[in-house]
Amino acid sequence: MKIHVLTTGGTIEKVYSEQSGVVQNVAARIHQYLSRLRLPATEIEITQLMNKDSLEMTDEDRHRILEAVASRVSESPVLITHGTDTMVTTGRLLKSKLPPLRHPVILTGSMTPLGFEQSDGLQNLTESLFAARVLAPGVWIVLHNQAFDVDHVRKDRERACFVPE
Repeated sequence: MKIHVLTTGGTIEKVYSEQSGVVQNVAARIHQYLSRLRLPATEIEITQLMNKDSLEMTDEDRHRILEAVASRVSESPVLITHGTDTMVTTGRLLKSKLPPLRHPVILTGSMTPLGFEQSDGLQNLTESLFAARVLAPGVWIVLHNQAFDVDHVRKDRERACFVPE
């Protein structure tokens, strides 16, 4: 099975800069983590669309994501790594603008960057790859061992998780 992975940045791909002393989006890192997973019979195609914190995303950025998904989703599932702060906004745009889907579109991210102690990034990435194989066509948010229909979810900032809406 083929799964398209579109990277957009967000916390999942942030790194610590020793020079500036801040955590920031610098370069796509998902390929490093995917190469560590055992994914027999799965072809992963990675496309880096951007590397931004989702709070910095513009309408143009979201339409770029929409175009990338639309050109791939008829062929196979699409997994999008995305910052959690505006993930629901992007997901709802995709759901409203895409034609009826034949495959699932999954948005995932993390509360702590990949490579940091206690990061939830690898777990969310792994679960999202599995979800892309088993969920019904639609637009989904997959984090922390849960899958949410994008129309019925919100980020709970106090608890640092997503909850049904």
